[in-house]
Amino acid sequence: MPSRATRTRTQALTRAVAWGLAGFVPFLVLAWLVRTNGALHDADQAVVDAAVAVTVAHPALHTFWSAWSAITQPGLVIAAGALLALWTWRRHGLASRSLWAVVTLAVSWGLVQLAKLLVARVRPLVDDALLDAPGYSFPSGHATSAATAAVTLTLLVWPLLGRRGRVVVPVVATLFALLTCADRIFLGVHFPTDVVAGLLLGTVVSVSSYLGYRGWNPSTGTAAPEA
Repeated sequence: MPSRATRTRTQALTRAVAWGLAGFVPFLVLAWLVRTNGALHDADQAVVDAAVAVTVAHPALHTFWSAWSAITQPGLVIAAGALLALWTWRRHGLASRSLWAVVTLAVSWGLVQLAKLLVARVRPLVDDALLDAPGYSFPSGHATSAATAAVTLTLLVWPLLGRRGRVVVPVVATLFALLTCADRIFLGVHFPTDVVAGLLLGTVVSVSSYLGYRGWNPSTGTAAPEA
């Protein structure tokens, strides 16, 4: 008969796989729609055109979105997450939790690149480009990395937070992800469906990864349990 620890790990992995499969269904449906539905593409382009017009009409807004785009580059977000994980490990002894966070951020970025190649959606057509953004459009790499970081890094520091922190940190993380999504549309480099797909992908990867981690993780740590 399997041990209790083995059964617990099996159940955790089953939950992780089930969440991942259920979460990827709407992502795959959206990917299929953006490749086949002309009406959806036209609606996407109309939103981008309206958003870009607002940005062009307000130079201060253009400056803000451009700056936000620069500081939320996926590479910088992953690097910042890795530094936070290093601090969490060295300062609080949460080694396995820190490793889980870094691996999740990296895997999410790898999945974005694969999805871009498979869907191969061109970026929005903008008369006067506000930002040079090479590569394919679906899903948004910025949105995916922001959503992955928002969920993963919140879960990373969760055992270290007090009552107030468990309100403030999720709110700040959510605003960070939503602003990053808006940035991509107002700069005209992504369609709305690209950023929605990025939010879906980042959230699904983070949550399913965490569910699997919870089943395998030993409850250790000098400052707080790795819960």
